[in-house]
Amino acid sequence: MTATEHRPATTLGLWDAVSLIVGIVVGVSIYETPPAIIGNSASPLAGLGFWVLGGALSFVGALIYSELATTYPRCGGDYNYLTRAYGPWLGFLFAWGQLAIIQTGSIGAMAYIFAGYARQLLAVSEDATPWLAFAAVTTLTGLNLCGLRAGAWLQNILTMVKVIGLSAVVMAGFATRHGDPWKLSEGVGGGPGWTLALIFVLYAYGGWSDAAFVAAEVRNLNRNVPRALLCGMSLITLAYLAINLAYLYGLGADGLVRSRHPAADVLTQFCGPVGGQLMSGLVMASALGGMNGLILSVSRVHATLGEDYRLFAWLGQWSRNESPWVSLLVQAAVTSGMILTVGTEAGRVAIDTGVSALGLPGINWKFYDGGFKTLVAGSAPAFWLFFLLNAVGFLILRVKDADRPRPFRVPGSPVTPLIFVAACGFMLYSAVAYARSLTYVMSLPLVVGFPVYAFCRWVERRKPR
Repeated sequence: MTATEHRPATTLGLWDAVSLIVGIVVGVSIYETPPAIIGNSASPLAGLGFWVLGGALSFVGALIYSELATTYPRCGGDYNYLTRAYGPWLGFLFAWGQLAIIQTGSIGAMAYIFAGYARQLLAVSEDATPWLAFAAVTTLTGLNLCGLRAGAWLQNILTMVKVIGLSAVVMAGFATRHGDPWKLSEGVGGGPGWTLALIFVLYAYGGWSDAAFVAAEVRNLNRNVPRALLCGMSLITLAYLAINLAYLYGLGADGLVRSRHPAADVLTQFCGPVGGQLMSGLVMASALGGMNGLILSVSRVHATLGEDYRLFAWLGQWSRNESPWVSLLVQAAVTSGMILTVGTEAGRVAIDTGVSALGLPGINWKFYDGGFKTLVAGSAPAFWLFFLLNAVGFLILRVKDADRPRPFRVPGSPVTPLIFVAACGFMLYSAVAYARSLTYVMSLPLVVGFPVYAFCRWVERRKPR
């Protein structure tokens, strides 16, 4: 089936879309970030307030994306919105960045979390970590090649496992109260402050917008896409608050701040050493759920790029079972390349050699402590840059396409969108500050996108469709 002929089937229902959002957002950060958030807050109650604030900001973002997805219903999400707001050049750079840096980096980061816990369960050496991550990416890609229905089915299963596991953590936390949940002892916590706490919170909420990538494949999208986004974010916010309360009651405020793996510690208190093994399985399922959600949704962006540009027409090939098979394979190849580059000594040496040749600042690999933090830090600036541009683009489209029918409208405009614009600007600044010299290195693929786009336009002018 050729790119130009393809019209996606409306295969996904409301639960499929909600499951996709929950599966992507509730990844691994809820198991790792709460100690840092409470430790950088004035009090445990203030820390919970940051989770509420993060949920509120994400809910505002969900309102914006609900309007965009129902007004411009086509696979590709942000790619389409940025193209309409700024022109095809920015839509192209977004799609290019998704493939070269942003979402491939996110998939790789979650693959490293899966691999770290799998390595412990299998009792293999640390050298096996990048190869286990590689195996996870290729296996999930293979399952998604079986079609959208297979990918959605797998997502529903992984999300259900995740919900059951998190429910067990919440019940265990409230059943084994230990210490004062509302008081931090002197000398405990006292980190850099609220800005770092909010960075961690918004990172934990990241990924909900990816449901827009498959909006055109949702049945009755004018009703189900807004419902999925708003229902999904409401459920996630309530779940995050419940989990943090369970941590506070199960470990006490001091114990939570000192804990490296609070969910594992809560389960260990409740059911002994077997709790650690159960937690490893839960984190692995969560990581796989987040990876699968991204693999399924982001491949649609690359396929849409193939539909619009002759040079990338090969990316827009869809199989008979509604799978953008070439896009999935290329996405897996780029992700695997990232995993094996930052996760092996040979790969890091190659990067250092290239950085030195370009005269750029060197990378402090020890600061990022492994593949997960490296890929998160490296992809975050580009992620928040495009999020900011899309938030501003929403306001542009309100003026540019003022007469276009909008099945769903964001209440409280323009104040509501401006709040989201400010949040995205803050996160972009913070991401650049954290990434340091990685910002230069990871910006190179994005910069390469400019001449690639110019060449694409030249090809289109010579041989118009």
